[in-house]
Amino acid sequence: MLKAAACLCAAALALPLALVFLITAKGGTPVAGAPTALAKRDIPPAYLRWYLDAARTCPGLSWSSLAVIGKVESDHGRSNLPGVHSGENHAGAGGPMQFLGPTWAAYGVDANHDGRADRYDPADAIYGAARYLCANGAGKGGKWLYRAIWHYNHADWYVRKVLEMAKRYAASMAMLASGRGAVALRAAPRWLGAPSFWGGGPNGPSYGIAHGAHIKGFDCSGLAQYTWAQSGVRIDRVAAAQYDDGPHVPRSQLEPGDLLFFAHNPRRPDSIHRVGIYAGGGRMLHAPQTGDVVRIAQFTGNPYRERQYVGATRPAASRSHSA
Repeated sequence: MLKAAACLCAAALALPLALVFLITAKGGTPVAGAPTALAKRDIPPAYLRWYLDAARTCPGLSWSSLAVIGKVESDHGRSNLPGVHSGENHAGAGGPMQFLGPTWAAYGVDANHDGRADRYDPADAIYGAARYLCANGAGKGGKWLYRAIWHYNHADWYVRKVLEMAKRYAASMAMLASGRGAVALRAAPRWLGAPSFWGGGPNGPSYGIAHGAHIKGFDCSGLAQYTWAQSGVRIDRVAAAQYDDGPHVPRSQLEPGDLLFFAHNPRRPDSIHRVGIYAGGGRMLHAPQTGDVVRIAQFTGNPYRERQYVGATRPAASRSHSA
């Protein structure tokens, strides 16, 4: 039944709306896409590759946030300040990502596979920084990303600086998208970082069920329905039905705003259980299972998502649907 095919995931508004807006609209969660011209000019090619690759080890972590930490700490390894290339600074930090010795001992990574984790080796240091941020919840976005960066350097000005510059390093979803998909996509980041419960629809969040009965929120298909409603396109309520709300799009022609579908059996669209909103760069915005949060997550190269990927659709305004 289609009801059973609805995704049991949602984004509740347990965070006050003002806080959600502060985290997202005022520089909290950079919605990262491809490197901008500024990023390509400012970041050495090898460092840019390491930032991009290291961020993929932590689903949901934007490479641009990682890169800006490298910029602030050592100007991507170009700084000659004490501790960057050898020794330690006055606080005991060392290497291009400025790790304290005990922190590096816990989170250091041998990224270049030379047999040792070296905080002065840029590849090791960048992968170590991604690991440390991820351990502090950076992949969840929103307030979790803010806290993870604060753990990196206990100063609110530092966090604000990283998040603001990260938006200049990476193309936003709005920059990447055009047409109805752009409108739909711009409606979604408002909910980044919100916890998950069942609910939602074209008119906005609704109260969940069971322990979410007193929380207004969205599940994954409710979030998709709401975002596309903002562009004037009405789609069905559950994920399996949304798969037919518009023409199917080949993976090579995906555009930001397209809906991505995942099934228990990819050969059977009636087993679809999840939908995400394509955000460019092999990533999607989605509301995961209860207990998680609305986030930007990698789907390209993610073995679990790749196994379950069914296809994509670009909702069409001319279709008529039941709510």
